[in-house]
Amino acid sequence: MPTSPPNPPKKKLPDSSYMRYATMGTQMLVIIALGVFAGYRLDRHFAWKVPVFTLILSLLSVGIAIYFSIKDFLKKK
Repeated sequence: MPTSPPNPPKKKLPDSSYMRYATMGTQMLVIIALGVFAGYRLDRHFAWKVPVFTLILSLLSVGIAIYFSIKDFLKKK
């Protein structure tokens, strides 16, 4: 009586937590980059000696990025 061949091992899917953290990191990077870019453009427009808008918007965007990351981190699956 012929026997059937053994089932090939199933490929493991990557852990979803890696993708979750990669998405959070990318989201943080984009938010901070947009804040810095907007501040830089405003400083160029007003031509001030001190880059006030770049400083304010970059710090604000870091705070917003941290807020969204913590919110996503605490979200249940």
